Amino acid sequence: MLPRDKLDLILRRHDEVSARLAEGADGAIIAELSKELSSLDEVVASIRAFRAVENEIDGLNALIADPDVEADMRELAQAELAQAQERVESLEHAVRLSLLPKDAADAGSAILELRAGTGGDEAALFAGDLFRMYQRYADLHGWKTEIVSTSEGTAGGYKEIVAEIAGRGVFAKLKFESGVHRVQRVPDTETQGRIHTSAATVAVLPEAQDVDIAINEADLKIDTMRAQGAGGQHVNKTESAIRITHIPTGTVVMVQDERSQHKNRARAMNLLRARLYDEQRQKLDAERAADRRAQVGSGDRSERIRTYNFPQGRCTDHRINLTLYKLDKVMTGEALDEIVDALTAAHQARLMAAEGA
Repeated sequence: MLPRDKLDLILRRHDEVSARLAEGADGAIIAELSKELSSLDEVVASIRAFRAVENEIDGLNALIADPDVEADMRELAQAELAQAQERVESLEHAVRLSLLPKDAADAGSAILELRAGTGGDEAALFAGDLFRMYQRYADLHGWKTEIVSTSEGTAGGYKEIVAEIAGRGVFAKLKFESGVHRVQRVPDTETQGRIHTSAATVAVLPEAQDVDIAINEADLKIDTMRAQGAGGQHVNKTESAIRITHIPTGTVVMVQDERSQHKNRARAMNLLRARLYDEQRQKLDAERAADRRAQVGSGDRSERIRTYNFPQGRCTDHRINLTLYKLDKVMTGEALDEIVDALTAAHQARLMAAEGA
């Protein structure tokens, strides 16, 4: 059974926040109340829909129990009751999901980092393939992708690539992509037709806002230098590349893709803020004994989470033992939602079990 008192409390709070916003308040309070109202809207909609069907069921039961009701009307009510009972089960599940603890970063954008792992040139090529997969996936969702920094592989692909993916709900969709992605395929340079195995690491960081993480300028060491291309040659004559070191944590970011030093600095600060925010979130998770194992699998970025087997056209996510024989559609981003949705559902099931729902 759903916790009735808790549902009543949520509905009352929603009414209180709505009333306070309607009355008017100062800027800081309005922003805070608006954010709270937005977070309550979804669960309130679920509760109201659930209670509306409950009331419908009560009315139908009363109609069926009434001795003065004609037989054909009672039969019609029984048919409607069966349909309403199916709907109420689905709506109850929706309410339970809406009551689960929310990740504050889910609604926002994300920083995507990919790095070639074991496998040399083939690993760099695979990192490039993964980046294009996420870029196409972002396009399908109407998100905007902007490259922050790159280090190209000698045979193509990327040794490292960092990008911002901006849009609503980006982090919620991509947060389970962090980890080691393994590929099994025959490289173009392989003359004997042997399958090679290589890997790339994916990290997805929530994009932090100024209110999420405060950075003291005195804690920063900022260096400027000329941007460099492949082989270390300078690609411009101005010192537009920016390297920022956060002294307290030792975190270092470098951005050189823009010709403007101002733009590179802004992007570097955004990337630094995201990394520090991610570190802060992980620390809080550990302190609450809700580490990465509370998510699907361990979520550890050193863990092999997925295998892309090209000869078999197979993509397997090892955390939930899901295998899709549509690797081509996964790599174009078209079938990636099937994996993402399954991971999200598994995560929600774990949360519901932990909540005793």
